[in-house]
Amino acid sequence: MPRRRKRARFEQLTEFERGRIIGLREAGLSYRAVASRVQRNSSTVMRVWKQWTDECRTTRKSGSGPRNVTSARDDRHLVRMARTDRTASSRQLAALWSIATGVSLCASSIRRRLLQCGLRARTPLYRIPLTHDHRRLRLQWANQHRDWRADWQHVVFSDESRFNLWYHDGRIRVRRYAGERHLPECIIERHSGRTPGVMVWGAIAYHRRSQLLRIVGNLNSNRYIREVLQPEAVPFLQSLPGAVFQQDNARPHTARIVKSFFAAQQVQLLPWPACSPDMSPIEHVWDVIGRRLARDPRPVASADELWTKSGWSLYPGVRERL
Repeated sequence: MPRRRKRARFEQLTEFERGRIIGLREAGLSYRAVASRVQRNSSTVMRVWKQWTDECRTTRKSGSGPRNVTSARDDRHLVRMARTDRTASSRQLAALWSIATGVSLCASSIRRRLLQCGLRARTPLYRIPLTHDHRRLRLQWANQHRDWRADWQHVVFSDESRFNLWYHDGRIRVRRYAGERHLPECIIERHSGRTPGVMVWGAIAYHRRSQLLRIVGNLNSNRYIREVLQPEAVPFLQSLPGAVFQQDNARPHTARIVKSFFAAQQVQLLPWPACSPDMSPIEHVWDVIGRRLARDPRPVASADELWTKSGWSLYPGVRERL
């Protein structure tokens, strides 16, 4: 039995193709000749020509499926509702729509209409609250260091980070168009909370990284010197000729006793603007570790178990400081 030929993918005729078929037929070409010109079947050419001669139209008939519940005006109303509250879910918008119009509309229809209008639910951009002075100082710092080149190879970026036993599920979405990621209404300000977890300290340089230290309890200036700077940070800096130490402006970092310690050890510090954790590349390291821990399907029962999770393998030579 001969093998059946695979059918080519069906494509609807465009308005240009329909007009071309009619023009070629009026020029006297046969159905077969027209089909050869437009690369279509003869039956398709006959159907278009018959539709033109019998009904004087070239457009396709409207489909037989169910019509849209909403009109174009309703769709614009939906878009305004979604843009007014960017974090509203499809179910919430459906409830608001029912209250406003008295017409029931399911959440899936809401999503389809918004997608057709270019509004897609995306993960919001999180940031910390910044005042006008914060923004001014950040810009001033960036302008002062815009011409740095090889100097960055000598900078040691350090920071503490806290990893919790559970993470935000990330279900909140904002509806926005492409290019609107940094709009104020598309940003959710996130404040960290005290939940069970592990506090760590680490530092990275251009070619090296320090050991990861665990910090148990609250970190004050004395503990910062005794458990972080003396055993790990200063030896790490002394192993790098011309190293410049970066830290944020947390209270344990800026205490007078800490400044005196840096002066005694002749540690060169990199000035750092307040509320600027996003400007430090070590934040990307914490993000990688946090993502790996969040992807781990095994539940974590305690902070000690969290400390020994495989995510710490990103930092070789991990050492715990109690």
